[in-house]
Amino acid sequence: MHWPQSALVLRTPRLELRPDDDEGLAELVEVAYRGVHPPDRMPFMIPWTDADPRYLGRGALQYFWGERSRFAPSSWALHFLVRHEGRVIGVQTLRADEFGVRREVGSGSWLGLASQGRGLGTEMRAAILLYAFDVLGAAHARSEAFSDNVASHRVSQRLGYVEDGFEILSPRGVPVHNIRLRLTPETLRRPTWTLQVEGHTEELAGLLGV
Repeated sequence: MHWPQSALVLRTPRLELRPDDDEGLAELVEVAYRGVHPPDRMPFMIPWTDADPRYLGRGALQYFWGERSRFAPSSWALHFLVRHEGRVIGVQTLRADEFGVRREVGSGSWLGLASQGRGLGTEMRAAILLYAFDVLGAAHARSEAFSDNVASHRVSQRLGYVEDGFEILSPRGVPVHNIRLRLTPETLRRPTWTLQVEGHTEELAGLLGV
């Protein structure tokens, strides 16, 4: 298979996560247009939701297509489209650089406003962490969030992350603290459910640098 990640599926009790496909990306863009965060807050380091609405959808598609074109064992990003009851509700990213040597992954995510506040953010991040630690053999997972991103920090706390420093960023021209976080297989607070993984092949493992 020329694109082995297309067969990968992660399943939790409520969610299905699959690497992005064009039909799913079209759904994701519609979720973004319906709203991701209150307009007076900016949770993203790159303020992509501030884009002119006429171009936001096209820009989102170009971003994900560009990520596909750069996919390689030395640097990759799996952008899992998250589906609940058959509908795309957000995206959960798992990424790594030189994974074969560093054994470290990073993550990022967003959910549409209509799907927030129901524990789905914790469930989808737990899914990619279990995949990274138990299937890929990662030794560390990192994350980051602005200090005022309460929802993201709650997810991190539930899963066992610890703070690992900070930096000052300014996505809207105002300085904000960006808190770095780190997690290991030993400190992960595992969910009570078991992750179901389909489509993880030797070919995919090689592409990810495992």
